[in-house]
Amino acid sequence: MSVSHFIAWRYSRSGANRSFVAFINRFSVVGITLGIAALIIVLSVMNGLEAQLKNRILGILPHIVVAQSPLAFDDALQSSEHNNTAGKLRGVLSTVPYLEREVIVQSRSQLKGLILQGVDAQASAPYSIIAERMVRGDYQDLRPGTFNVIISQILASQLNVRVGQRLRVISTEASIYTPLGRVPSQRMVTVAGLFNVNSDMDNKVILMHIDDAARLLRQKSADIANTRLYLNDAFAYADTAAMLKEKGLSFRTWRERQGALFDAVKMEKNMMILMLMLVIAVAAFNVISALVMVVAEKRSDIAILQTQGLLRSDIMKIFLYNGVINGLKGALGGVALGLLCAWQLNNVLSFFDTGLAFGENGQGLPIDIQWIQIAFIACASMVLCAIVSLYPAFKAASIRPANSLRSE
Repeated sequence: MSVSHFIAWRYSRSGANRSFVAFINRFSVVGITLGIAALIIVLSVMNGLEAQLKNRILGILPHIVVAQSPLAFDDALQSSEHNNTAGKLRGVLSTVPYLEREVIVQSRSQLKGLILQGVDAQASAPYSIIAERMVRGDYQDLRPGTFNVIISQILASQLNVRVGQRLRVISTEASIYTPLGRVPSQRMVTVAGLFNVNSDMDNKVILMHIDDAARLLRQKSADIANTRLYLNDAFAYADTAAMLKEKGLSFRTWRERQGALFDAVKMEKNMMILMLMLVIAVAAFNVISALVMVVAEKRSDIAILQTQGLLRSDIMKIFLYNGVINGLKGALGGVALGLLCAWQLNNVLSFFDTGLAFGENGQGLPIDIQWIQIAFIACASMVLCAIVSLYPAFKAASIRPANSLRSE
């Protein structure tokens, strides 16, 4: 350990129970600790909320839909320099046939406008969140020619239907003109299953096999089918979209529908980060007052060290190291406290009976701890403490030994 390190460490520990300076020093460390802990807790909850929205809403809505059939889409990629050995775009988990239209669904007691999703159950089952969240029936019951449909539990309650009962699906897109006027295409379908994703999209979609959906529209599925792209990460759609644009393919992404919602969540998250970072900054600036008081208290010690040959740069390092040590203490304490509180947050809220139940089935707040964020917060706090320590370090280095010793 160098002389500067050693003295800085002694200064950070001296007078722990006697001086007002030591109290201010501890107070600044506690402020940094609490600020970092609060930031970790809030970020973990916001990450969990964002992940749930991403999983539930973007699990039902397609990440990217290309306005071509899967066969034509594969042909368009044959000459692409972006495809990998499996013949797929980088970042794309799978491609499946897909069809989407707006329809009217009529039960015995209700009439409701919905989004009809024509899917290939066998191809999409491994990647569909609906297939994972079936509560009644089987996702594979969507077989061609059966005109089976799958709806959500909440939609079944709104339409007052159960599994096995029938609904009327009406599409005005495939209307025909008769002597009696315009007659829309319609089919009687059977509710084969119910799902529950706990998403805002639950009561807005109805699933049918793509061949049956094409027959409802009085066309062949090969003529109107699009290609649905399942991405490894729905938020990382930009690279895939750029590749599709280079190939001249027409497509639409999830941002056209839900971009405003996720932008609002991101803005709220950023504002919370900014607010709590300002709290950490206020605590870090308390380090300045503590170090300035340490410099005033140790003027004679600094003068003696200078007369013994310690350079001005070494004097500066002493107080820079002191500030970094305070930042390190605050960062370690804040990370430890923040992780502990984040892991036990739902238990604490349950103990105090706060009534917070944003999770699925009232399981509590969603918590998603991301270690990269925590490492960045800790490093940023220590860097901030080092920066605010520059002024006291310069003040200490500018002390003149003769004047200080004369006044003693």
